Amino acid sequence: MTQFHKMDASQSLGASSPRWIQWGVDDKVAQVKLAHISITAGDAERLAQFYVDALGLRERRSPKRLSGGIISRGNGLPGSDICSIWLDFPDRSKPFLEIMEYSDAAQGGVRPINAPGYGHIALQVPDLEAVLDRILDGGGSQQGEIVNLGTSERPCLCVYVRDPDGNVLELESQPKG
Repeated sequence: MTQFHKMDASQSLGASSPRWIQWGVDDKVAQVKLAHISITAGDAERLAQFYVDALGLRERRSPKRLSGGIISRGNGLPGSDICSIWLDFPDRSKPFLEIMEYSDAAQGGVRPINAPGYGHIALQVPDLEAVLDRILDGGGSQQGEIVNLGTSERPCLCVYVRDPDGNVLELESQPKG
């Protein structure tokens, strides 16, 4: 089994990193690119509006209803009926954010921050406190404190927040001077 190396915020990954951390080992894998991020919501339109208002995302295409045999065969969930909304981040078209609402959604509570599975989406923001205020005003919540994971000379401010559905976002900001 691979030995994992404990790191703190002052360390960086370099050429001596374990093989599982190094990128581009295989040419077939080196071409992999992130296409989109998908969040399942209880109310897709409400959550999409939160991301538009709080983070400045914009509609990529009109909302679509996804259903039928091909959708169910693709996701392995019989009888799938999904409202799908695509949003672009302010500075690019890929990756984009897809917000999906299943008509027969599984019920569950807010996942603990340390539960196995997807952890969070990290977003670079120009002004962490201004974006945090917009998230809180839009119905999101603050998960932790604002911390500096950089140095006093090169700060990297970070805070974990949750959107109105409980999905975890990490906001990162590197203030100038």
